[in-house]
Amino acid sequence: MNRRVVVTGLGLISPLGIGTQATWEGLVAGRSGAGPITLFDTEGFAVRIACEVDGFNVSPWLEPKEARKFDRFVHFAVGASHMALEDSGLKITEANAERVGVVIGSGIGGFPLIERTYEKLLKRGPKRVSPFFIPGSIINMCSGLVSIQTGAKGPNMATCTACSTSAHAIGDATLYIRHGYADAIIAGGAEAVICPSPLGGFASMRALSTRNDDPERASRPWDRDRDGFVIGEGAGVVILEEYEHAKRRGAPILGEVVGFGMTSDAFHISAPSEDADGAIRVMRMALGEAGLNPEDVDYINAHGTSTPAGDGVETLAVKKVFGRHAQSVMVSSTKSMTGHLLGGSGGLEFGISVLTINRGVVPPTINLDHPDEGDDLDHVPHTARDARVNVALSNSFGFGGTNACLVVRKV
Repeated sequence: MNRRVVVTGLGLISPLGIGTQATWEGLVAGRSGAGPITLFDTEGFAVRIACEVDGFNVSPWLEPKEARKFDRFVHFAVGASHMALEDSGLKITEANAERVGVVIGSGIGGFPLIERTYEKLLKRGPKRVSPFFIPGSIINMCSGLVSIQTGAKGPNMATCTACSTSAHAIGDATLYIRHGYADAIIAGGAEAVICPSPLGGFASMRALSTRNDDPERASRPWDRDRDGFVIGEGAGVVILEEYEHAKRRGAPILGEVVGFGMTSDAFHISAPSEDADGAIRVMRMALGEAGLNPEDVDYINAHGTSTPAGDGVETLAVKKVFGRHAQSVMVSSTKSMTGHLLGGSGGLEFGISVLTINRGVVPPTINLDHPDEGDDLDHVPHTARDARVNVALSNSFGFGGTNACLVVRKV
């Protein structure tokens, strides 16, 4: 239980770019990944904008015939996992395979493939349903296929906790390594549900921005003129290793996972509790496990979705947890640029938090023209900021009241 867990590799696929460097450059430039939806015809939809991943090709890791069996979110998970492995230099061999695991989740899973299959079923009958439909669309196929491809024979798990999914995946993987179930784990999440049913569902909930004529300014966390989040897609995967294991092989150590918290609001299926109880407890839990005080935190990558209820509750939680330090800690929302990757957001944002420690730059919150009344937090508005970050905290909150918080520290 005293085994230290470090990050040795990152694989990020986002609407800002394919790969960690391309994503980072977009963040530092304060560029929005939002635009008109091109993945399907949005005629008749109230919402016609999203943050799509442009130009991704899974062919370096999956043959075209194999790729057709799997939904797009699985493609993202596969690509991000291989990117993270290459970044870390971790080689999976017969000698270490049983000590390497995979924990990759998704909040919703293979909706595009489900929609296409159902349409085929209605038009052409049940005999035309592919035998690969089920394995190609189920959530745990991210972990399953990455395990098969890499030969990792350790823990093979998938989390599914809505928008907290990949933060929980990284937290669970950390616990597995601490407890000795594995020495290294490929961990994170992926999502790709820019398709009719999810878009229609979120729009019916009035959760999405309808700023169709100005998509780049649609995601605007903590701005009084926000009208909902912008749906995104992509993946965030990290390589976690036991500290001594990483040192022995000379791995690049990008940060140490020192704290993980999990709580539930036990309040509502989609709305956060107005007193911010769950968010407060999850941050305090993560800091307590890390043995850190609020004053030790330099940066918070906030959940910050650009919804009035969610943004306000998170601001309240930060003020309650951090007290007088709340005005000093930097709190930005990279969803202002990437949109909301749902189950993939926690992995992407944890990866971004690790990068802030290594690059000495804090990404901004763009489109924050008119902050909420009474919100005096430092949201790093508009422009990235050079800053020394030793400790970063990443928040993820999901439907059903599920909350996750990760704390990463410079080694």
